[in-house]
Amino acid sequence: MGDSQREPVKKEVASSLLNRVYFAARDGMAMTIYALLYENMAVADELLNQHIVDEEGQRCTPLIIAAKHGHNKLVKTLLSKFNLNLELEGTIKFDGCVIEGASALWVAAGAGFLNVVKTLVKNGAHVNHPTRTNSTPLRAACFDGRLDIVKYLTDHCADIHIANKYNNTCLMIAAYKGHLDVVSFLLEKGANPDEKANCGATALHFAAECGHTAIVKEMLEYGAAIIKNQDGMTPLMTAAERTRADVVEYLITRPEFTKEERIEALELLGASFANDKDNYCLEKAYHYLYTAMKLRYRDPDNVIRKPMSTPVPAYENCIECQTLQDLEAIRLNQNALHMESLAIRERILGRHNPEVPQPVIFRGAVFADIARFDRCIELWLHALNLRQLNHASVVNDLLRFAQIFSQMLYIGVELPFEHVKAVLIASVTEIERNQEKLENPGPKDDVEQIAEELENNINTVLYILVIMTKLIKNNVNIADKFEVHQLVYKLNKLNITTRDGQSLLHLSVNFQTPVDNFHTNHICKFPCAEVARLLIQCGADVNSMDLERNTPLHIIVRYQKPVSDFLTLHSIILDLIEAGAHMDIVNSLGKTPFETATTGKPRSVRGVQTGAKNRTNRMTKRSV
Repeated sequence: MGDSQREPVKKEVASSLLNRVYFAARDGMAMTIYALLYENMAVADELLNQHIVDEEGQRCTPLIIAAKHGHNKLVKTLLSKFNLNLELEGTIKFDGCVIEGASALWVAAGAGFLNVVKTLVKNGAHVNHPTRTNSTPLRAACFDGRLDIVKYLTDHCADIHIANKYNNTCLMIAAYKGHLDVVSFLLEKGANPDEKANCGATALHFAAECGHTAIVKEMLEYGAAIIKNQDGMTPLMTAAERTRADVVEYLITRPEFTKEERIEALELLGASFANDKDNYCLEKAYHYLYTAMKLRYRDPDNVIRKPMSTPVPAYENCIECQTLQDLEAIRLNQNALHMESLAIRERILGRHNPEVPQPVIFRGAVFADIARFDRCIELWLHALNLRQLNHASVVNDLLRFAQIFSQMLYIGVELPFEHVKAVLIASVTEIERNQEKLENPGPKDDVEQIAEELENNINTVLYILVIMTKLIKNNVNIADKFEVHQLVYKLNKLNITTRDGQSLLHLSVNFQTPVDNFHTNHICKFPCAEVARLLIQCGADVNSMDLERNTPLHIIVRYQKPVSDFLTLHSIILDLIEAGAHMDIVNSLGKTPFETATTGKPRSVRGVQTGAKNRTNRMTKRSV
């Protein structure tokens, strides 16, 4: 056997050995590893410093996986017998979260194994080695409230002031997770309680948001300041918005807050209880709204009246209660309390606060569950407008509309054209914004996430187009049809494509186009001749090519149901060819659409294509 033949064999043997060593490390089998490597000492160090991707998708060295599972005896054996790089990084999973760039020490701290942490530190592991997101081993220990590990790391020079990439500190994560003992320790060590994360929140905000009253008290005793985050919310308002009644009731006793701030906090708390998905309680809602109203009128000589705000149509133009008598009058009217509360939240938080839309969506979903689709859509459109007003992502909102529109069509409920048009307009706007962010990403933009959102929005707008084609068949005037055509023309001009280069026209004729399975699949099926025709009529490029150089004609002739769905196939091919689709374009395999259909396809496909070609020839002759 020559050297060139031996090399692959050596690599295969080494790979097999590494796999056996890795899984032995995972299972804590120290003697097995030593036995495996004893006869391969020349390559042992090299093998142990290599990564392997396991069945969970983790990319680790044997040392890292041993640290995760707390096998201290094995870790000691590896460090004493072999020359390992303690700072090698891996990709590890904790509770479904993927952590990239984690050292063995970070993993041991995150998993809560003090003995392994001690072993690694004693052998020279860098105590402040951060992950890809700049999370340190100390932060990992703070996350799970492991005070013993926190103390040990700080005793060995761990820096309590290092924040992650969001400027979220160890104190913040301990406060958020509710670890009072860790919070107290960090404060004693000099952690700054007024440090701000990128969102403008302090550790006090995080404790208040999660309802950790004892931590809120502790931080205030250490002199934490009452600071507003980037949305203008104090910890008191944050607690009220998240229905943390205990925190609110404690904070309103503090001298740092004015009477007006206490009133607004109580109103916000009550309003949030009325429309919170997880903590809905109308009794508590009324209690806190009533308490706030009494506080407004406590001093007869200085009544603090509510400011008047513009009624919101989605909230049934609700005018907020101004007196105790007004409030008592709606006590038993659930819908009135719901709308009152939504109006209060929007008044207090403001239209630009990102927390305003979610309870509106929740209330709309409740209406949908009882088939009050009209009210549901009014509320969801308002939430959609609020989010787009603030340039927040609406990828889930748009899909939600496609789902409910499909449900309405499927069960035979009238679907107003204006509602679908409004969502189509919003879809075009959102796709434009996706493109702008991809072309010019800001410092906080996650390009991969935006690309994923664009992909999802492309699919969703296709569903909306399917729904729209069903509406414009009937009872839609010429002006409305023209407006739809303008929107679709604008969509086409954006030249949006999926990751594999498929345009909207490609997707509309592709039987493999994904369809959401929550109501949407009852209405949206592909290929769809009506959507393809609409796109073609509005300027879609019939000769555009995906990344494999397939035109829409290449795609449609692959349709797997040419007999049972012959009319769809026939209609799309004719529309494409009559719009100028070239039948001589070859894809990356060097095949024309005709040749693509020829390979293993029924004669019916070739017949349609040939007929279309003859028809086109006749049209050409007539025009000469």
